[in-house]
Amino acid sequence: MDTKPLSKDSMKSTWRTADRSEWTHHHWSLELLNVHPIDLNKDVPVHSKDEKIPYMPQWSLQRWVLFYSAVPLLLHQTYMVFTGRTLGPIAAFNLYFFAFNATVIHQVHVLRRLGHKYGFLDGDKHERDGIPDVGVAKVVASLYKTTGSRLVMATYLTYNRDQLPSQLSWAWLPLEIGLYGIVLDFWFYWYHRLMHDVGFLWKFHRTHHLTKHPNPLLAAYADHEQEFFDMVGVPAMTYFSLRLTGLPMGFYEWWVCHQYVAFAEVFGHSGLRMHLTVPSTLSWLLQMFNCEIVIEDHDLHHRKGWRKSHNYGKQTRLWDQIFGTCTERIESTEANVDYENPATMPLF
Repeated sequence: MDTKPLSKDSMKSTWRTADRSEWTHHHWSLELLNVHPIDLNKDVPVHSKDEKIPYMPQWSLQRWVLFYSAVPLLLHQTYMVFTGRTLGPIAAFNLYFFAFNATVIHQVHVLRRLGHKYGFLDGDKHERDGIPDVGVAKVVASLYKTTGSRLVMATYLTYNRDQLPSQLSWAWLPLEIGLYGIVLDFWFYWYHRLMHDVGFLWKFHRTHHLTKHPNPLLAAYADHEQEFFDMVGVPAMTYFSLRLTGLPMGFYEWWVCHQYVAFAEVFGHSGLRMHLTVPSTLSWLLQMFNCEIVIEDHDLHHRKGWRKSHNYGKQTRLWDQIFGTCTERIESTEANVDYENPATMPLF
């Protein structure tokens, strides 16, 4: 491995082909989990900007999120019904923490397969950034903090050990899923925009913007202060906002909503050359007003933005449309989308 000191801002990524004897446990964590954004031994197709971009329909995305949201709920339900016992908050946290991480890892694996099949946005100009040599430990630590902090908060605020997963508020769940993404994006939009616009806040956000062509693991590449507000502050504001409207927002409802948000965050940093709208039960409504978000929207936020930017939302374009901070798409323009040959999100 190159021993020449690198700037902490360096995005150089050579560690995967370097001498493994110099790897730390952080490098081995990424290797053993196989969460690399691309396979170094496989080609990535390169497309010009005006080539048709594949389309992935909502049903494919909804199926994926709901399936993997349901797995720990079913395990939890089965345990309580057949043993007559309850899960305490610590046991529940560990169950859903493991399920969340397993789902994200599997999603990264699937996205890698799709990347080798369909390629990446702006691929004719630049390949996707890897995990930087100077940031391997930061990425690994950030992943644990990212996946754990929201679940700690959800468990503390909402978990009721005597409630079965089947007792969640089914009638309210579709509305909660749709509103959660929209309300969360309101708080995220303003937090995110202020991180760009206000000088003393930008210093906490600039690390995340060192990547101009992010990959899924770089969704969590950030300084501690940003991570706290991303993972705790914004979800907490969203939860209390929805509670104030009278929605139930119990632990199990929040779990499903959280899975939708996490799915979008991982996809949004993938750079996958594909046209899809973030899954939501209110996606149809957002599309009516041209407020749905696609992968290219956040990709352009990284590629074109620095201190002053655009496309601040991550779940919708609603607040960007309202406050005038949208930018034009390049490859995901309506005329460039191939609706005739839809792609699917494989479950396995």
